[in-house]
Amino acid sequence: MFDIRNTNYVWASLLTETLKRLGLKTVIISPGSRSTPLAVAFCRDNQLEKISVLDERSAGFFALGIAKKSSLPTALVCTSGTAGANFYPAAIEARESRVPLLILTADRPPELRDCHSGQTINQVKLYGNYPNWQAELAIPSLELEMLTYLRQTVIHAWERALFPTPGVVHLNIPFRDPLAPIADPQYETQKEPLLEEDFFAFIDKKQTAKQRQISSKLLPLEDWYRCQKGLIIAGIAQPKLVPEYVAAIAHLSQTLGWPVLAEGLSPVRNYAHLNPSLISTYDLILCNEKLAQKLAPKMVIQVGDFPTSKHLRSWLKAANPQRWIIDPSDHNLDPLHGKTIHLRTAVETLVQPTTIASVSSEYLQLWYNAESQVRKTVDRTLAEMETLFEGKAAWLLSQTLPPKTPVFIANSMPVRDVELFWKANSLEIQPFFNRGANGIDGTLSTALGIAHRNQPSVLLTGDLALLHDVNGFLLKKNLVGHLTILLINNRGGGIFEMLPISQLDPPFEEFFAAPQDIDFAQLCATHKVLYESIDSWEQLAQRLNPLPAKGMRVLELRTDRKADAKWRQENLSKLATDSSLG
Repeated sequence: MFDIRNTNYVWASLLTETLKRLGLKTVIISPGSRSTPLAVAFCRDNQLEKISVLDERSAGFFALGIAKKSSLPTALVCTSGTAGANFYPAAIEARESRVPLLILTADRPPELRDCHSGQTINQVKLYGNYPNWQAELAIPSLELEMLTYLRQTVIHAWERALFPTPGVVHLNIPFRDPLAPIADPQYETQKEPLLEEDFFAFIDKKQTAKQRQISSKLLPLEDWYRCQKGLIIAGIAQPKLVPEYVAAIAHLSQTLGWPVLAEGLSPVRNYAHLNPSLISTYDLILCNEKLAQKLAPKMVIQVGDFPTSKHLRSWLKAANPQRWIIDPSDHNLDPLHGKTIHLRTAVETLVQPTTIASVSSEYLQLWYNAESQVRKTVDRTLAEMETLFEGKAAWLLSQTLPPKTPVFIANSMPVRDVELFWKANSLEIQPFFNRGANGIDGTLSTALGIAHRNQPSVLLTGDLALLHDVNGFLLKKNLVGHLTILLINNRGGGIFEMLPISQLDPPFEEFFAAPQDIDFAQLCATHKVLYESIDSWEQLAQRLNPLPAKGMRVLELRTDRKADAKWRQENLSKLATDSSLG
């Protein structure tokens, strides 16, 4: 259990053993000298998965993906100096998307700081206000009092990564020389107490903080029941227990007789069989101004983060209904700053043993009719489309992938296409995403973290997001499982085509769209990744089901950025107004 060769290794071994007993499964280690005791201690433990990743930024997002999938902290280890700074983007995303991450940065001792000692920067509070908690550990010591301090500090760090809201914890860990495992006879004086089982026996990884319960007496149930123009928004969410989460929203919807507007990044859209009141085309429906006025709600229950849709935001801001936000975190999830009450609990806790009434109000029927007609128009339009329009990729994925497939959806256009075109289904597909800070950094590495030791997975991404994390391809050798990368290559940032700046060129093309002259076939060949150019929707559908069992591959779908933007401008609003709605 313990490496007894010197003080540093006792310290690192105790830290490792404590984390393992708390439930740590995976450690991502970037190479370096000052972190040698940590790296060796983790590598000596055969029960932990250890993965070496050269690029710390890629390592951070790979760990983030693994933590998203498991809902448990993944540990990151690096050496001193700027190495830890490369974890910063992943730390920000973990904080904003509420993913547990444990960052362990090795450091030089205090006497070697501020004196131009090599590879030394100020690492204390390196990540600013983003961690849930951060601390610098004491210099390693063999005193029993200090060893119990280390054990309890690590326990606290683990708990703070998970509660009350999952996020980042940063431990800065200074080590004096020797960093190598050189024998030191001093350890014998403290050997016996540490080998006693009761030193660790009280640690129970099953022991978790109890979720805050909301009494049914505190819920405005009577107000909800009386409201004939209420709706539920199933927003952006990554619940740990998906079936229970989706069933709870369906139960609430059926009890109240309220429709459920389901964001494409919510698992609700992929469990359509549980929720007959599911609305997937709300963004398009709200383009119909006359109908949008009729559909204005009096009350809204929001579950999770607010959806991506700008139409929905503007519409709700204008209607200004009474809103309740259901989420167990301590974050403010109301970007509209409306008449909002946060119910800080999981939606599953609100399920009451009540008889579900068959409620069908005129308001609910209006939503039903709108969804039915707009969905038919969207499906017909996309089914008949042979042009390689990037928005159709999301629509095709939602109907083609094998059941329960994990799909990581990159930021910018892919998340918007998923919200617009992802068809409600009963395939129980698992959506993953980095919508905390909404950046494109770490896209490939996070997707690989999702795919690692998982069923065959898919990444839907644009060309710039993939290129921004091109070092993620170095993780190929670590991947246990399979990742298919569906690359929408429109040669630049397609999302900027939707902004007014697109009409001003220069500087638009060079400084906003920023096309990169990259041959992805050659890039894949360099990294020994399988590559295929997709020339038709039929070809793509064939490649998406079944998915390979292992390895990586890139399916490149080349689209015309200008033509796609023009299609959106000319057709999106018509999908709701061309029907008999309103």
